[in-house]
Amino acid sequence: MEAAKFLNSIGLEELERCLFAETLVLVDGGGQQQGHLWVTAQHELYEQEDQQVRSCLLLQAGSKGLLDGVPYSCTLTGYVSMQLETLEQEKHQRLEFGAHPMERKIHMVQQPHGMTITVTTQEGEAEPQHQVFSYDWASLGGLLGEAASLLLLRVLACRRAVPPGIIFPAIDKEGNLCTTTYRSLGVQQQPVGSTQVEVLVVERALHAAQGVPMVWHHSLLPSGHLARQVQVGCPVIAVLQEAPVLSSTGAEPQPLFPKQLLDWEEDAQLCSWFLDRKEELQASHSTYVQQHPELFALLADFLQTLLIRQPPDPILFAAEFFAPFARHKPPGPSFASSLSPSPFCSISCPSPPAEGD
Repeated sequence: MEAAKFLNSIGLEELERCLFAETLVLVDGGGQQQGHLWVTAQHELYEQEDQQVRSCLLLQAGSKGLLDGVPYSCTLTGYVSMQLETLEQEKHQRLEFGAHPMERKIHMVQQPHGMTITVTTQEGEAEPQHQVFSYDWASLGGLLGEAASLLLLRVLACRRAVPPGIIFPAIDKEGNLCTTTYRSLGVQQQPVGSTQVEVLVVERALHAAQGVPMVWHHSLLPSGHLARQVQVGCPVIAVLQEAPVLSSTGAEPQPLFPKQLLDWEEDAQLCSWFLDRKEELQASHSTYVQQHPELFALLADFLQTLLIRQPPDPILFAAEFFAPFARHKPPGPSFASSLSPSPFCSISCPSPPAEGD
């Protein structure tokens, strides 16, 4: 009950401040880069079969790199309600052990009776193994999925406080119901890039049904951004390389990308598009000219008259020459005057002086 009550106390404005993207670098004990970790949260619409579309929060996270020299990847996608209630979530982990990769998928989805969890494991080319777990609502009050837990960390960072003694129901990597707890380790000074920043360190522990708990230490900036993440016993840690620059409203500004010169001749794809389009236009123009042979006579007549008259304003002369061909205007003399005001500059050009001025 306490867990559900606490989640319901989180306001919409608090969650709005937590909707941003961040990326951290994974490094080993020697400071060598081993990969990267990213988290993003945004508004989204969620639709489940035979249910009404509802507004929710979409959280996506992932990490990719080397773990003791073994390539691995992990992705997390979760649809979370405004009360941090898990609507649906899937986590996919993969370890590349040469020709025998190992994969694990954990899918959670709400059902009318409660929550259904499907765990799928596969080793190499073997057939995938499926395990299905089902829990009713009576045992899931205040359930905190992994996607929701990442949003909760951002909320706690913005509040700069962690509620003592609250235990949330959770699901472990085997699909079993377990518990997760949060504990404040205080405010500390930690380096981010070349500067020292003040962070709130939160310990998150997942108490599985069997074995020792999995423990993480999250160092969080007042904006909710993650500055450092350590999983106890893991050889790599996630670190933030540069502190985010926040606007006066506290929101992270959109990045500005400098304009880059486009050298299309050096881009094989753009050059190919250009040549294809050029040939297409040439063929189109040639077809049009063939369909209208009168164009040659019309242009030849205009050019011959232009060279004979040699008017001081060829643009005005062209307008007067072709004016009789306009449908919206009655026919008139083709060469009324080469010195009359141009209809194209009646506003900006002065009128010619009257006779006798």
